[in-house]
Amino acid sequence: MSGEKVRREAPALDVTPAVPAMPAGALREGAVPEGLEPEKVQLKSLSREGLERFVVEELGEKRFRAGQLFNWMYVRHAASFDAMTSLAKDLRTKLAEVATLHSVVPHEAYQAPDGTTKVTFRCYDNAVVEAVWIPNPDRNTLCVSSQVGCAMGCTFCLTAKMGLVRNLEVGEIVDQVVHIRRLFPEEEHGRLTNIVMMGMGEPLHNYDNVVEALKLMTHDEGLQLSNKKVTVSTSGLVPAIQRLGDDITINLAVSLNATTDVVRDAIMPVNRRWPIPVLMETLRTIPLKQRRRITIEYVLLGGVNDTMDDAARLVKLLKGVPCKVNLIPWNPHPGTAFQRPEPEQVAAFQEYLLARNLNALIRETRGIEAMAACGQLGKPGTRMPKRLRLQVEAAQQASADGAAEIGAL
Repeated sequence: MSGEKVRREAPALDVTPAVPAMPAGALREGAVPEGLEPEKVQLKSLSREGLERFVVEELGEKRFRAGQLFNWMYVRHAASFDAMTSLAKDLRTKLAEVATLHSVVPHEAYQAPDGTTKVTFRCYDNAVVEAVWIPNPDRNTLCVSSQVGCAMGCTFCLTAKMGLVRNLEVGEIVDQVVHIRRLFPEEEHGRLTNIVMMGMGEPLHNYDNVVEALKLMTHDEGLQLSNKKVTVSTSGLVPAIQRLGDDITINLAVSLNATTDVVRDAIMPVNRRWPIPVLMETLRTIPLKQRRRITIEYVLLGGVNDTMDDAARLVKLLKGVPCKVNLIPWNPHPGTAFQRPEPEQVAAFQEYLLARNLNALIRETRGIEAMAACGQLGKPGTRMPKRLRLQVEAAQQASADGAAEIGAL
């Protein structure tokens, strides 16, 4: 019907990558996945300037060849050096001998009925990271990972149960985007328009590599994504937040998730280092370019942080912060005692914020059937680390104490 937005029906996803993926369970202990060559120069870990230096100084080629190579990598998404037909054959041979195009390889894909698709990638050391394709009628978003696991220990997040294995290299971050563009061609699925660094890991804990990857994503000759459509989410690493605006212009999202230090200490250990008052003052004072607003992410945990008292405190906390609020009903996963809030409570929480002139949206739950929703990424071991178990118990106790305190008011 004219003017009505209709969600495109998701075409069947061909998960046969241009670089062969290893079948599930086929990796030998210590084996490098087919298609990855970690001993060679990782081209997608090089900046545009670094690629030019490599081409001129290491390969002895003309400077313009770097521009051609960059175009083949990020605009045409070449799957091999042989596909780069505008490069001389001897140059392609030379590149294949000393360099590699691929930093990760697609491994498996899990598609939910709404078209949201979680794609897992293998790294050179067999580590697995995940990215999520989220289709919408007016945009397509990719949720990108920045680390294998995460060190932040947020008790409501599945990735936290892995602990931190390692940071992803620049190429391992960027290559997720390149492979997704190849797996979801524009002519069938629509253009990839938005990037959110909200996958596995704390992006600002891998600061240098994430910033360099974002520069490649937004480069005019690279992946050519608009910096207005790229968002980095953080749990609240204050020094990195203060640096970010000087190093790159993108959108900032902050995962707040509590309105008191007692509760936030229990569910987000980072709060013990940078408590709510410090974080809020930082958000009030950092310069924002081009009239941008900070996104405040608030995961609603049933009976923990979803009361009207929390809503009232949130309004006070956000005074003077140029922001919008994303309310995220918690998405369940095994091994946790948290509960998803009732829809009526979520709606009441939103209405309270809206009535006090806060722009508050309820984030639509997408991909929950494929374990691709917010907080569901990662494949932790069967045992919960003792440190994390103690944090979960502390969060539950803080919730009980908070409920008792509110009941006494």
